[in-house]
Amino acid sequence: MIPLCNDKPSATVPFMTWFLMAVNVGLFVYELLLPAPELESLLCTYGIIPDRFWDWQGRTPEDVLRFCLMPCFTSMFLHGGWLHVIGNVWSLWLFGHNIEDRLGHFRFVLFYVLTGLLAGILHVSLNYQSPVPCIGASGAIAGVMGAYFLLFPFSWITVLIPVIIIPVFIKIPAFFYLLLWIVSQVMGGYGALTQGEAASAGIAFWAHVGGFVAGMYFIRRWKPRQRSSRA
Repeated sequence: MIPLCNDKPSATVPFMTWFLMAVNVGLFVYELLLPAPELESLLCTYGIIPDRFWDWQGRTPEDVLRFCLMPCFTSMFLHGGWLHVIGNVWSLWLFGHNIEDRLGHFRFVLFYVLTGLLAGILHVSLNYQSPVPCIGASGAIAGVMGAYFLLFPFSWITVLIPVIIIPVFIKIPAFFYLLLWIVSQVMGGYGALTQGEAASAGIAFWAHVGGFVAGMYFIRRWKPRQRSSRA
């Protein structure tokens, strides 16, 4: 299922959602302009690498900040391909503008970053021996989806279901789509833990789960403003 749109308009202009989308796309275009060796160096420096994250022994505080902690933030803005970045920015738009509307611009950005950081920390905690850089905004976007799950469970999402070569468009409740999605991430993460990293197909399932749970937690704690119905 490919989500296309929802039926919840926003009462405010989602400036920060647009800004985050632009940053993700802009940095990906920058990646495309780099020669292969420089791109590899960029991803290894600013992507979050689990076995390096936990290797603090003998490092100076500056090295710990640069190689262990800073990538938890910078990795959220790097992507590995066009499908990766397009899927992420589309999901950010689909769910993000409503959450920004309820949280406000500043709190939305803080929410996005915090859930992304916690998503990355869960990933490195469960894959602590992996030498593979983890990049992408999907952990933070999963946080936005977790918030949407609680705030707009009965909004309708139009999804595309390809049936062989025939596109089928249907509307389903948001809670149903998001529940299917998070269950698939837990199952994928369980498979990666029990069958090895190769079973994950390069997908950071536990980052998605961590972001989703963090999003549900913060949205309950932060008491987002209510929007009154308009005739």
